[in-house]
Amino acid sequence: MDTFRTALLIGLGAGLGAVVRHLVVLYGAAPGTTAALALTFAVNIAGCFAMGAWKPGPVWGTGFLGGFTTFSAISVAAMQSEAIIALVIIALSFATSIVSYLLGHTLRERRHG
Repeated sequence: MDTFRTALLIGLGAGLGAVVRHLVVLYGAAPGTTAALALTFAVNIAGCFAMGAWKPGPVWGTGFLGGFTTFSAISVAAMQSEAIIALVIIALSFATSIVSYLLGHTLRERRHG
């Protein structure tokens, strides 16, 4: 029963994270614009930084932050672009997400180390 409860809470967290991301992008920029892509990058950077900085548990980490961040929206933007632009979008998304996680992780280690 505990596994089912945890899975349900992770799912609820993921749903909430996805709704928050959608609202940020929806109210921050017109859909399909460069600004919307930039906001999606910003959301991913913020979510990855938060994951590194606080190392939250399953509900807030895997759930909320997992739903808040998105690789699928980045992938769609890449698919709708020319090949070289798509490569840049994917590479930047990967690099900024990893770097922001590592920055958050480093700050957490300095606070607790």
